[in-house]
Amino acid sequence: QVRLVESGGGLVQSGGSIRLSCVASGSIFSIKDMGWYRQAPGRQRELVATISTEGTTNYAETVKGRFTISRDRPDNSLYLQMNNLRPEDTAVYFCKAQKTVLGDVLDYWGQGTQVTVSS
Repeated sequence: QVRLVESGGGLVQSGGSIRLSCVASGSIFSIKDMGWYRQAPGRQRELVATISTEGTTNYAETVKGRFTISRDRPDNSLYLQMNNLRPEDTAVYFCKAQKTVLGDVLDYWGQGTQVTVSS
């Protein structure tokens, strides 16, 4: 079992910056890919950025050039530096970790942290 706890959300003005953190605990030794997702009111959860164990990153087009995902090994802490924030970035941001157990891919989610960007 993996437990993920996000922190760092809050209220920021348009153009501002926030850094999100995600701390993993439990059975973290075999975590593979990790990522950040977000969900705005009335919308589906969407990918923001992912990072592999090798450090390969992937970003949604809407955040490229503004957000940076990073990861500390071996404790598998995950971070999201968000710069030049826009009102449309307002959402609950979730951390996700992925493991493969006996051939099955398991996804673990945090409880989310609210980011609100005022115009």
